[in-house]
Amino acid sequence: MSDQKSIPITVFTGFLGAGKTSIILALLSSLPKDYRAVLLKNEYGDVEVDSKLAQQSSLTAVSEILNGCMCCVLVGQMQNALLEIREKYRPDRIFIECSGSAFPATLAFQIRELERETKGDLKLDAIITVIDAENFVGYEDTSPTAKMQASYSDVILINKWEHVSERQLDTVFDHLHTLNDLTPKIKCKGRAGVDPELIFGLDTQLFKDAGELSKDGGKALSDTTHNDEVETVTLASAAPQTLLSEQTLLSALDALSRETVWRVKGFVDLQDEGHNARKGPHILNWAFGRYDLTPTPGPLDMPVKLTVMGERGEVKRAARKLAGALGVQMC
Repeated sequence: MSDQKSIPITVFTGFLGAGKTSIILALLSSLPKDYRAVLLKNEYGDVEVDSKLAQQSSLTAVSEILNGCMCCVLVGQMQNALLEIREKYRPDRIFIECSGSAFPATLAFQIRELERETKGDLKLDAIITVIDAENFVGYEDTSPTAKMQASYSDVILINKWEHVSERQLDTVFDHLHTLNDLTPKIKCKGRAGVDPELIFGLDTQLFKDAGELSKDGGKALSDTTHNDEVETVTLASAAPQTLLSEQTLLSALDALSRETVWRVKGFVDLQDEGHNARKGPHILNWAFGRYDLTPTPGPLDMPVKLTVMGERGEVKRAARKLAGALGVQMC
């Protein structure tokens, strides 16, 4: 053990659709070819969309925790997964990508426990919060979780800032300075993400004191109310079904309200616009009106399987309309 370097852990938090997965994948191109990085990802629902994208990258491995938030409902599973990653892969670094509703304090609490149990072999390096500049001011006003994520962080990455005006960006910075005046705030470089030198090797001091952990981490561990902010609905096609055209899909997505639906992700098998040829399986990532369709190897289990995420109590109504427009069923 003494001859081995500690395995640093970088935690990425941020609200739904902020761009955490994209930033992590963009980091990989800046790392040495022999650098071994493993991603531990917490997904809403049971549709492994972002993990599928990650598996097509240069990551050494991707481990998944599904159907709940690993900082509360699935507490303990993260620690077991980290120990398994250490034993199986012994990577140079572990990335943890949290669900959109995870509390940084609770995650830090669990990792600090592992630091003590492994005598520093696993070590929390930094908590990074990703902010969506287009939508942060809107969801920050209504989401206690978004405020918590920005308040307890070593670095705040400002993503999608190129899509807003200078005045809007100034407003985002004003809100962030109010929540967390001392933490560095870095604008991402578009699809290139961020220089790893800026977020690696930070040796975070957050929640390092045992008393601080007992006070904040313990409270968060017993509090699952943050998980009530987000509700998920699964949509799936009843086989056999005619494949969707991209135009039908995008028209249905355009009709969604960004006030109640925050993200839609999943798998779709598409036809071309003329319905004469099959375009094949694609991964859909839609967040607050913006989307990506990424080709993926098939075959799919079914032509359409989507997870819809949004405001609790409101998202089901919107998901029902989306299901009708796509000719699929709510599960």
